[in-house]
Order: sequence, then structure tokens, then C-alpha cells
Amino acid sequence: MIIIGGGPVGLYGAFYAGLRDMKVAIIEAEKELGGQLVTLYPDKYVYDVGGIPKIIAMDLAQNLIEQAKTFGPTIYINNRAIKLNKKDNSVWEVITDKGINLGARTVLVTVGIGILAPNRLGAKGEIEYENKGVYYVVKSKREFEGKNVLIVGGGDTAVDWALNLRGIAKSITLIHRRDQFRAHEASVKELFKTVNVRVFHELKEVKGDGSKVTSAIIFNNKTGETKEISVDAVIINIGYRGDLNFLNEWGLKLKGRNILVNSRMETNLQGVYAAGDIVEQEGAPKLLLLATGFAQAAIATSVAKKYISPESSLFGGHSSEIMKNQ
Repeated sequence: MIIIGGGPVGLYGAFYAGLRDMKVAIIEAEKELGGQLVTLYPDKYVYDVGGIPKIIAMDLAQNLIEQAKTFGPTIYINNRAIKLNKKDNSVWEVITDKGINLGARTVLVTVGIGILAPNRLGAKGEIEYENKGVYYVVKSKREFEGKNVLIVGGGDTAVDWALNLRGIAKSITLIHRRDQFRAHEASVKELFKTVNVRVFHELKEVKGDGSKVTSAIIFNNKTGETKEISVDAVIINIGYRGDLNFLNEWGLKLKGRNILVNSRMETNLQGVYAAGDIVEQEGAPKLLLLATGFAQAAIATSVAKKYISPESSLFGGHSSEIMKNQ
């Protein structure tokens, strides 16, 4: 099996395929494995993994990488899969932008939301002070120790960082362009109790001395009133866009930006499966959860195993029993 995408779902898929005695190669476009756990919020807590009350995203990524390496998959990082071709002998060929050419009977696509790039506001001074006090990703909470921080956004990432930086930053102000939040209800309640929140506010300008941010101008989109506030850092969390254009060239059936799969995680291409945030599963609600992605990866690899070896069982047994014999 060739797994395209070395994020959490792809890594778990590599482990489960290895558990089913399949040879695996992982292709990852970024310079390291771990997906959004390491590229978007490495220092943030993750709460939605069964059996783990909370865990730092980077630690979860490292655990998944260690688990994925259990059966010795071949790993290609900093390689972007650009072509998917079906050969005459029922082998799928995957070619990367670095010239790597791989062949396998099955392919599992776990590319999440694609090659990531942050959404930008277009506020004056935003680009000028990027990496000089304007951030789209928080790599380390300690970068904001003792600082006055402005956070822009109303989703889980913005709200979570506002909560996570309490006790580290000197002050935290969160602005959101409306009064409805897309974050978890419990987090929003906690936010209003402990953080300076300004709804119906947007960022107009980032100001600085040329080397660092010193203030920001915000405005009320209902009244038009502007206000300059002293800040040392601006964290813009308004989402990421993912490049998925390559999927259009592979012959996969899509619905919007999602790959259509059935209950067996099969795509319209025989021997090609998909799992995680990238999929739209027939008859099932779309839940962007790690737990959902892990389950989909286990189903996909099990179905792929039976496709390769029809005599094998769809369910290969519990991992506690299989690993005991390794």
C-alpha cells in the first residue's frame, strides 16, 4: 500500500496496514510527518482522542510516528505526490515532484485538507510584520510570555489559543467579526469568563517600528469606531486553505473538495481508498475528528488487505493478540 499523506490518519493507516502484514510506503509533502498536529498547533492540547484526557499535539504526533514505524514502512518526506496512474498489471503508480516512482496494488489517500497555506486578512501592515509579531501558527507558547497578545478569529483554533495562553501572555484580547463563534460551546463560555473579547470587531492595521509589532488598530464593524491598542503580537486564526487541485487530475470522484467514498472507504478507482478530513462518506455525517479518521483508516486498510488477498479475513483480529506474536 502507498499512503499519500503522513498526518495522523495516514500514520495510523500505516500502522494498521503493517498489522495486516502489508508492505507500506508513506509519501508526505511537508518536511516532517504529523500533519496539522505539527504544522498548525504543535504546542496546543488535543482532547478528542479516546483514552487520552489531553495531550500536547506534538507529543501525539510523535506517538503516532513511533506507532507507524512499528512494521518498518518506507517513508518519503518533502515529496509531493503529483501523479496517480493505473498500470496494465493492476498496479497503481505514484510519482512525486522529486522524481520518486512507486508502485503498489493499493493506495490510501489521507491528505487532510491538502497542502496548507494560511488565510490572510489583507490588513495594512499584516504582511510587513509577518514573523515580526504577526503569526498564523503558534509553534511555542513561550514565544508569547509576558506579551500583550491580540488574537483574531472565532473558531476552535483562535479560542483555544486564547485559553491556552492564559497565565503566559501578559494580556489577551480576542476580536471576532460577529457574535457567533464556531468553537466548542464549553470553550466559548470559558473564553468570555477569562479573556477580553470584543465581538463585531475586525483588524484594520498592524503597526510597528519596522522590526517588531507595537500596536494594532481595530474597528467596530457596526459603528465604524476605530481604536488603537498596544500589542506585542497578533495571532491571526481565520483558517487555512488547502491545495487539492491535484485530485482533479487523478480521476477521483469528488464532491466539492472531498473525495467520495462508500462505507468501505473505497473510491471510484478500484484499489484506491481514502480516509480522514478529505472524504465525504455516503450516508454518514462528516465529522472532522481524529477518532473518525482513525476508524476510517482501519476500515480502508482491512478492505485493501482483502482486495489484495481475497482468502484473508476482513477483520484480522485484535492488535493485542497480533502484537503478542510479533
